[in-house]
Amino acid sequence: MTEPAGRDDASVLRAMLAPGQQSLWGAFGALIASSGTLVCCVLPAVMVSLGAGATLAGLVTAVPQLIWLSERKGLVFGVAAVALAVAGALLCRARSAPCPADPALARACARLRRWSNGLYGFSVLATITGAVFAFVLPALG
Repeated sequence: MTEPAGRDDASVLRAMLAPGQQSLWGAFGALIASSGTLVCCVLPAVMVSLGAGATLAGLVTAVPQLIWLSERKGLVFGVAAVALAVAGALLCRARSAPCPADPALARACARLRRWSNGLYGFSVLATITGAVFAFVLPALG
């Protein structure tokens, strides 16, 4: 059986693993976006509650963008929610994609799916933690 012109083994492998790689990159993007929620809302609250207000003041002086993030927490959480939705859609799409028949590639495919799901779960947890510190705790106190 001959391959179509211009298709080699590497391009076939890339085409088979493409949904898995997309879900990994989507989960990684969601992790980056949800990390912003931790930096804007959890970090300052934890530092102040631990008595590290002076350290927080020094950190804000060194990285003034932290104030911008805190002032625009609705935007930060909106971006994180969109990133989580895109990553979730990519994970759902990759879940139904077949893994290669080769045992080594099938193990790599399964490992990639576990990593993607783990990153996505951690991203959701980080966003929920940030939301609790940004919206729930201030309303209670």
